[in-house]
Amino acid sequence: MSVDRNIHLDALYKDVILDHHRHPRNFGLVEKPAAQVEGYNPLCGDRVDISIALADGKLQDCRFRGEGCSICMASASMMTEELIGKSVPEVQKTIDGFRALLKGEECPLAVEGDLESLVGVRNFPVRIKCALLPWTTLHQAIHKARGEK
Repeated sequence: MSVDRNIHLDALYKDVILDHHRHPRNFGLVEKPAAQVEGYNPLCGDRVDISIALADGKLQDCRFRGEGCSICMASASMMTEELIGKSVPEVQKTIDGFRALLKGEECPLAVEGDLESLVGVRNFPVRIKCALLPWTTLHQAIHKARGEK
């Protein structure tokens, strides 16, 4: 890939992240959630509150609120768009795959669309936790909703 193309992609990815940060999708809380969990990263101060609704084995709704860096808030926004409507096993598989991808491990997922803009975060190890905080919190919310530890 040429240097010019890399620069163009980096700018595009930054624009996608900033758009999700400035105009978050699914911001707020689910009315009468099956579970609501707060995630906190004490290293940078990111805080995200995830609420979910489950129905018929699917993630019917997922919303978030919080405050933090653009990567954390954009990741939460993209996560909700990607996962609402998927079955709980699909959601878990996506969470695990996304975590592996950001940690530089083998990932069975095809990451496309807006989520692709977060792949570059793995080049900045201190920011990986920012991107993963919403995903880890969603994982906890699903376990809480299902009465699991």
